[in-house]
Order: sequence, then C-alpha cells, then structure tokens
Amino acid sequence: MRRSPARLVIALSVAAALAVFILYTSIAGAGTPQVVPTQIHKYVGQSVTLVGTVVSTRGDAHSTAGMRFVLSDPNQKVGRVPVVYHGSVPDLYKAGRVVVLTGTLRSGQFLANSGSLSTKCPSKYSPAKQSTKT
Repeated sequence: MRRSPARLVIALSVAAALAVFILYTSIAGAGTPQVVPTQIHKYVGQSVTLVGTVVSTRGDAHSTAGMRFVLSDPNQKVGRVPVVYHGSVPDLYKAGRVVVLTGTLRSGQFLANSGSLSTKCPSKYSPAKQSTKT
C-alpha cells in the first residue's frame, strides 16, 4: 500500500511557488514609494504616496477647481507642498491632521488621485497631560 509520490511533489511545488511569491513581494515592495513633503522633489512625475500634516485648506473637493490644501512634514512642520484634490473628503479631515494620499508632483504642486485621501487617526496612546496642581 505504498502511495505514489505525486501528492508530495505537488505539495512541494505549491510551497515553492508561494515562497518565491513572498520573496518577490518583499523585495519588490508595493512599487509606490511613501514620502513626506521634504522628499517629494526627488519624485517629480512619479506616482507616490504622500504623508503630511494639513496646514491650510480652501475650495471644494467636488468643484472643477478642486480642494486645495498645503501639507508639511508630520513631525518637523517644514517642507510645504501644495496639493490639488478631487473626490470624497473623510469626516476626520481638518487642519492639523495627518493625511495620506497618492498622486504625482507636477509643476510644483501635488496632483492627488481622486478618492485617495485618507486621514491617520490621532494616537489614543499618547501620554496624558499632567496637571499642574501641587
């Protein structure tokens, strides 16, 4: 009652294919670099994921001109880049919030892909403010 090695060969082949796929995706990555406003000038004309803090906003995301806002680096508050966005705006969007969006830098402004805007949630694990009572 010896079984044929066909099952073993098929299982090992599937495992090898999965290992190659995992290795490829870990090396190649998603293919879209994630950058902050101070790094964006290195990626002119390329599709990137931009992460930044909203400094100011004007316009309507559903108008033909789009919503225009300025982003700065999330931690350093430097490196500003103007953004043009069309599409839905998350409820948590406001000045001071860290946002993530994809698009391309052209002519000095970041043209965001429609519907790519999302907000990062503020950390609920940040240290509590200490009272000044003595």
